[in-house]
Amino acid sequence: MMSPNCTVMQQDYEIVWNNCLKIIRDNVGQQSFQTWFAPIKPLRLHNHTLTIQVPSQFFYEWLEEHYVYLLRKAIDTEIGLNGQLEYSVVVDNGNRRNRPVSINLPTGNTPRNTNAAYAKDPRKEPNARGQYEGPFSFPNLDYLQIDSQLNTKYSFETYIEGDCNRLARSAGYAIASSPGTTSFNPLMVYGGVGLGKTHLVQAIGNEIKKKYENKFILYVSSEKFTSQFIEALKNNDVQKFTNIYLQVDVLILDDVQFLAGKEKTQEIFFHIFNHLHQSGKQIIMTSDCPPRDLHGLMERLISRFKWGLTADIQTPDYETRIAIIQRKMQNDGMYIPNNVLEYVAYNVNTNVRELEGILVSLIAHSSLNKKEIDIELTKQVLKHIVQDNEVEIGMDVIMKSVARYFSISVEDLKSKSRKKEVVNARQVAMYLAKEHTQYSLKAIGYHFGGRDHATVIHAIRTVNEAVQDYKVSNDLKEIRSQFRGKK
Repeated sequence: MMSPNCTVMQQDYEIVWNNCLKIIRDNVGQQSFQTWFAPIKPLRLHNHTLTIQVPSQFFYEWLEEHYVYLLRKAIDTEIGLNGQLEYSVVVDNGNRRNRPVSINLPTGNTPRNTNAAYAKDPRKEPNARGQYEGPFSFPNLDYLQIDSQLNTKYSFETYIEGDCNRLARSAGYAIASSPGTTSFNPLMVYGGVGLGKTHLVQAIGNEIKKKYENKFILYVSSEKFTSQFIEALKNNDVQKFTNIYLQVDVLILDDVQFLAGKEKTQEIFFHIFNHLHQSGKQIIMTSDCPPRDLHGLMERLISRFKWGLTADIQTPDYETRIAIIQRKMQNDGMYIPNNVLEYVAYNVNTNVRELEGILVSLIAHSSLNKKEIDIELTKQVLKHIVQDNEVEIGMDVIMKSVARYFSISVEDLKSKSRKKEVVNARQVAMYLAKEHTQYSLKAIGYHFGGRDHATVIHAIRTVNEAVQDYKVSNDLKEIRSQFRGKK
């Protein structure tokens, strides 16, 4: 005798969906029915899973938020407790030459939450990962064969905390203790090159992996994510690509700014982000600037980046640089005299990567030349890598660097122009002149078109007050970098 479930499987998927619509129609108003259910198209019924096509991501999210219980009731009635629902979301409508692109998404909500439901529903037994599945699921891929791509050398133990990174590190440690359940989801860590963003986010991943062995953690750069997606498009494997990412418990995406201008890649990441976030999975990202300054990304994607915590990592201060050098010495079994350590920490104030590079160069020069590491050797190494701070930067260098950076002329800086961009550049130039030269305020004013010392004081105070802003701080850092090697 054929079981009821087998009979259901043999029914036409359109008949099953039409029966579901009858149940739905009895429970919603006519306008809501026409708006949210009439446009849905049934696609297939396979292995107790009914796949329906919805026209957009917004459509999918609305159904999930407002009608998931009603859909569950209809599926239970027509297919049984083993019934599952899958959405096919249209990502790209295509054109004459290209077929439409769609991805399949499971429901992100779990209407049944009582112990009785778990006892009666075989789908509520823990899976191989020790977790309970939602009421609807998708084909289970062998995620265990996918490497997390984490580098085990990155850990909280080797990540030095300072004022420059305290917020980001503290948030990361909280996430590692309870991924997906804190208010830091997503976590966006931003900052300049070589400041330790990748180290921190990989340390979070490694700590989670240590505490939660069954969690699927995946670290990926935005370039690799993009190339994977392009490969999936070429091979008609978008669904497989999506399904892998939908199973991730902790997704770490590095250098998200490189998604700029890649519209289809952003679209697919938008769907993955939404599903993971709705499912309580942890998302961690890095960027070279805060979300508000990301250009070439969809507004709705940027708005989601702001849902959790945005934490910056700044250039390490002197004390933190000392601690970084000491940790590097300890880990590598090196010895550097205190006066050399302090000299390096004082002179190398750009980023952690360059600081570590200097130490490697010192060891190499010492070993190859059979010399002790002392101040003389250190000065010899540093003069080829960083600016000698004992050499005064000339006013000409400052004015030319500032003018070049802001795309104006040196004459503009000296002129009486009150254009906003010129005034801003002039104030920055005066600020840097005070910082890097021995000129008096009156002398600085003289170089900028004969302005008085009060104007110079106002310019310095204005920049001082604005330096906490990421853009202003970054402008100053970029201009200072142009001074290197110039007298």
